[in-house]
Amino acid sequence: MAGRGDHFAGAGKNDRIWNSFSKHGLAHPRSFFEYYSNPYLGLIASSWLGPGYRITAQVNNVKPGAAAQVAHRDYHLGFMSSEPCSRIPRAMQVASQCLTLQGAVAHVDVPVESGPTRLLPFSQTFAEGYMAYRLPEFNDYFLQNHVALPLDEGDGLFFNPALFHAAGTNQSRDIDRLANLLQISSAFGKPMESIDALPLIEAVWDELLNFFKSKGPTHAVQALVAAVGEGYAFPTNLDHNPPQNDSMAPKSEQDVIWEALKKGCDKQAAMNALRAYRTATRA
Repeated sequence: MAGRGDHFAGAGKNDRIWNSFSKHGLAHPRSFFEYYSNPYLGLIASSWLGPGYRITAQVNNVKPGAAAQVAHRDYHLGFMSSEPCSRIPRAMQVASQCLTLQGAVAHVDVPVESGPTRLLPFSQTFAEGYMAYRLPEFNDYFLQNHVALPLDEGDGLFFNPALFHAAGTNQSRDIDRLANLLQISSAFGKPMESIDALPLIEAVWDELLNFFKSKGPTHAVQALVAAVGEGYAFPTNLDHNPPQNDSMAPKSEQDVIWEALKKGCDKQAAMNALRAYRTATRA
């Protein structure tokens, strides 16, 4: 994606890998397992969004000389122009920020001269912010009052998507500012990118099953299952996927994964179960 425009920044100085989440899992299942089974990721995501969240990710590489972004808010309402945003009632604008958690994991050291993300503390509390951030006066205020933190390789930064923020200018001579950007969505919202769980589960199944057999349902296994499988049962076909006897809710994709793990299913049996579930949930 080199040379194309990036969100809130010009073209030419950024490279981006869209849907790095799926591409990572299909290309390198073992490192994908190690990366997304990090229990801290599951803890952080569930503390803001609760269970059933959905992870999407994009790798962003900001090269030396790349200009700063303008201050903005993020997905959902941050990814539309002012006219459609103005049609969203104020109460829903405020509520929408609870549907997503923004994150960035540094894949290199990010010193101040490389332009780490600048943040305006407490700006997420400004109810009119999804409209106001587009005004030059608010960008000027942001430039005068923001803070920024250098990051070490492996550090993570997570924040409310309504927080005014913007990547800084990469003033370094030789640092490609490389980070994995995470958009983690509530079960009640629509994620930024489409994720097909089946190819990912198929790619990582042997790794996951072997780990489960040796370690049991650890926090790492829980985090990985939460990352790759759909945790919310709806929408579904209630004729074919009715509420379970021990729950008011039908089975979710994650329930099917857990059943297959506990039964010790091989990859083919697990995938057959998941495909059968997909068929049963269609209208």
